[in-house]
Amino acid sequence: MADKISFIALSTSGTPIRRITVSRSFLRSLVLLFMLVCAGAGWLVYDYTQVKFAQGDSQALLQELNSRKEEISTQRHQIQNFAEQINQLKDELVALHDFENKIRIIANIEQKATQDGLFGIGGSIPEDLDTSVPLQQRHDSLIREMHEQTEQLEMARMNQESGFSSLLNYLEDQRNLLACTPAIRPVDGWVTSRFGYRESLFTGLREFHKGMDIANRAGTPILATADGVVAYTGRKGLLGMVLTIDHGHGFVTRYGHIQKALKKRGETVKRGEPIALVGNTGRSTGPHVHYEVMLNGVPVNPLKYILN
Repeated sequence: MADKISFIALSTSGTPIRRITVSRSFLRSLVLLFMLVCAGAGWLVYDYTQVKFAQGDSQALLQELNSRKEEISTQRHQIQNFAEQINQLKDELVALHDFENKIRIIANIEQKATQDGLFGIGGSIPEDLDTSVPLQQRHDSLIREMHEQTEQLEMARMNQESGFSSLLNYLEDQRNLLACTPAIRPVDGWVTSRFGYRESLFTGLREFHKGMDIANRAGTPILATADGVVAYTGRKGLLGMVLTIDHGHGFVTRYGHIQKALKKRGETVKRGEPIALVGNTGRSTGPHVHYEVMLNGVPVNPLKYILN
């Protein structure tokens, strides 16, 4: 009986006593089975707990991943918009460059050297980037490229600004030159003597007439033939009362035999503005204005500077 163990079950209800006999090997097997069941249950509980933790971590990672995706998507849209704005600015700069060149052609101004490096810049937008390159590397590369393009655009803007500034200065000089170039008759009337050699009515000798004489009634307004500044008013020998205007750019006009000066020395005058009255002062045969045009101190034919 050494290999067996007996269990006696007693009852208080008067039922017969039960005796259960099992072998030691069976009991050991039963204990081992119990231990295996407990171990299996423990492992299941542990595995379940790990799965729950893993699910929690996975959920958090998934939420973070979705958040990152949204952030990356937003950044990509922002970069896309930035890239489109850069391309639009480049197009506008190119259009301005072409417009400036057209103005230079029309005004017969020397063309600027084309800045190929500034107007040939290009680049990728996010959709053009190689998807085999890691995302962060792609973004860093794109940001670097956009910084480079921004610097190039700034250089192009400064170059264009300089070009327009020089163009405006040139056009302003041209406008000023045109405004200061004699271009109209000082007074309506009859041309009684032209520029060049003539026979003097007073001496009968051949003399050089430095201007042209235009006859009209005494008191008729004499007009400035270009913009300028009154340089002299007063009597000057045989020309009688004289008014002289310095127009700049080497141009000077003189109006002789006037009755009265309407402007004083130092006053600014505009083309077409009354400056004096037709008179008969000095050596004269009748009311008229002696009109001279001088370029760099040399008398020139006034007819070349009358467009009306």
